[in-house]
Amino acid sequence: MSENTNANQKPETINSETVKVSGNQMDAVIEKQSISKKYPNIAEFMEQNFKSFDVNDDKYKGLTENTIATVKKDELIKGKIVAITKDEILVDINFKSYGVVPKIELLNAETYEVGEEIDLYVENVEDATGRIMLSRRIADFMRIWADITSLYKKQEVIKVKILRSIKGGMVVDLLGIEAFLPGSQIDIRPVRDFSVWLGKNIEVKIVKANNPTDSVVVSHKILLEEIVAEQRKAIMSKLEIGLVLEGVVKAISDFGVFVDIGGIDGLVHITDLSWGRVIHPSEVVELDATVRVVVLDIDAEKGRISLGMKQLTPHPWDSIGDRYVEGTKVEGKVVSLTEYGAFIEIEKGIEGLIHISEMSWTQHIKYPGQFVALGQMVEAIVLTVDKDEKKLAVGMKQLTPDPWKDLVERYPVASKIKGVVRNLTQFGAFVEIEKGVDGLVHLSDLSWTKKLLSPGEFLNKGDEIDVVVLNVDPEQRRISLGVKQLTENPWEKFEETFKIGTETEAKIDRIIEKGVIIELPYQVDGFVPVSQLSFAPVRNVADYFQVGDILPLKVVEFDKDVRKIVLSVVECLRGKDQSIIDRYNADHPVPNADRYSAGSELPEDVPVYQPGDKEIDEVIKQEFSYPEPPADIITAVIEEETKTAETTEETFNDVTVIDTVEESETVETVDTVESETVDTETVSTVETENKEEISEDEKAEENSSSANQLF
Repeated sequence: MSENTNANQKPETINSETVKVSGNQMDAVIEKQSISKKYPNIAEFMEQNFKSFDVNDDKYKGLTENTIATVKKDELIKGKIVAITKDEILVDINFKSYGVVPKIELLNAETYEVGEEIDLYVENVEDATGRIMLSRRIADFMRIWADITSLYKKQEVIKVKILRSIKGGMVVDLLGIEAFLPGSQIDIRPVRDFSVWLGKNIEVKIVKANNPTDSVVVSHKILLEEIVAEQRKAIMSKLEIGLVLEGVVKAISDFGVFVDIGGIDGLVHITDLSWGRVIHPSEVVELDATVRVVVLDIDAEKGRISLGMKQLTPHPWDSIGDRYVEGTKVEGKVVSLTEYGAFIEIEKGIEGLIHISEMSWTQHIKYPGQFVALGQMVEAIVLTVDKDEKKLAVGMKQLTPDPWKDLVERYPVASKIKGVVRNLTQFGAFVEIEKGVDGLVHLSDLSWTKKLLSPGEFLNKGDEIDVVVLNVDPEQRRISLGVKQLTENPWEKFEETFKIGTETEAKIDRIIEKGVIIELPYQVDGFVPVSQLSFAPVRNVADYFQVGDILPLKVVEFDKDVRKIVLSVVECLRGKDQSIIDRYNADHPVPNADRYSAGSELPEDVPVYQPGDKEIDEVIKQEFSYPEPPADIITAVIEEETKTAETTEETFNDVTVIDTVEESETVETVDTVESETVDTETVSTVETENKEEISEDEKAEENSSSANQLF
């Protein structure tokens, strides 16, 4: 029927026929009748002729509910192609309107025909133009993902083709999508060249498939492990300690070598490669080299095998004989530096220790790196040999004569010599009297009269000075020197000069809690107790007296043996003219001092000084005595120098960055590690490598996932 029908045309004759409406519950039959009538338009036709159509609203709703499907977003459905256009395909999905599939999503779209049924994915029930948008590509992926999920859950084996290599692994074709094969999962042993695997078809298991938006990870190694596990059991049952085998070097690490002994790997620890010291296993073996090994230990529970190579050769100490006896001169390479000395390799498997004390007769060595360097060839003299413990002690200083042997003859006691101040310490100064020979000038031997707190008050480092030899001890390697002994002891004369009752004046040199230290004529130090500074009690000396003040004094105690001079202001002013006392009190206004200064009439609470006061003796001992030099002077000097260096370094750090120490001073300690048994599976044993590989795998996963994003 045409919508352009007009009144001039002959009316159409509609023969009533049986009309069958498909549905699950109803068939409507309309009787045949002959109708011949003119209709001005289609609307009138519809109104006139469908009045007798025997289908009410409820019946129509029932028909539509059973014939029109319910479509939801993000579900998989089936549809029949009804039309194919240039860019789109229309599909009947049993809904009120056709669905639309972009033609670009169908591979070989020209092969599809109208009426063909296909799987589809509902992307949008109603887009901006009201159309149902469908996707063939996502439907295919969802079907494949379901297969992948099933393979993953059941851990079934599937074949894949290796397409290309990327950072950290390979990309493979898995059921039409790209999956990631990490480098660590290609083979049991590390793969050094990925290119040999390109284009190969291999069997794998899926080890990661958690989310369709993430890349799928597969493993070939897991299948090989299952095969090797059976082989390992068979081989392990035949192995025994002491069995000698041939194997192939499959991997080299910092701590040892992995050797394939017929399908399983054992570890030759670095300490079991050679009787000599080995810095890195690559010094002894190469990859893929065939080597002879002996089984040292078997851990069946953990599947670990420890192997050895050096055990197949005799230990060098077994044939040492009399080659190295005390006094023998040897040559060796410095292979290790420790805090206490240096180890030299005399021959493979035989090392000697040069203790730090056996390096030089004269130098104060704090660390062996100051004297020798790693890799340096040095000569030494054998000192002791212990064949049972396999220990050899050697020395370098024994290559030259001991300069201390004739030191007593060359520097007799009381002789005057010249020297250079090499170092200053808290207990004195070290003076170099010849190259490598130092003598100590103790603080107490610098001056007859002054109490020095530091040798720096009297000397400077680098000064050339005259000294007197006081004592030489070759066994302890000590020389005692003196500076004050260059002049006569003045205390014999001081006994007359500063006899008790002598009045004098002196200036304050130091203020202490118990009084003041004063400097007398001839640069002699004396002590004024706090009780002798004023007639009234002095609570805080520094409040009324200053360094440099001139005091009137009287000697109240003198002892030349302990070099003690005690003086008193009170005894000096006692009986003096009132004006002198008043002037002193004005200069030093101690509270209430004027009450006790009425000439010779003094209160009883200002007693006359009595010599022998124990408290004063203790103060003098503390202030005028010197620290004793330590028993081990060399150690003390080294500690002092270390402290000085640390202090200098800390100070320098506040300003700028300290330069890197010279390589020869760098501490390099090579610890001997006991051999350990390891897992026979090479890669899984090297935990550090696995961690690095996992990290690389994760990075590579990210790279490959971008090629697999289907949403």
